[in-house]
Amino acid sequence: MDQKKIDRINTLYHKSQAVGLTEEEKEEQARLRREYLDAIRANMRSTLNSISIQEKDGSITDLGKKYGHVSDFQS
Repeated sequence: MDQKKIDRINTLYHKSQAVGLTEEEKEEQARLRREYLDAIRANMRSTLNSISIQEKDGSITDLGKKYGHVSDFQS
């Protein structure tokens, strides 16, 4: 998500606190927030899928290959 969209989320939040939002702005805010959360989830999924651990016997287990690559992240 680009900085312009994050700035817009913040602008809409501050406006909602000060004077309220129109229905169109409420819809835009909800859409942008969903997009933001989806981006965070995708980033977290990518991070978790890149984790490897070293077992006691010295072998390396790639947790992304073992458990990851789930098509739908449960929140």
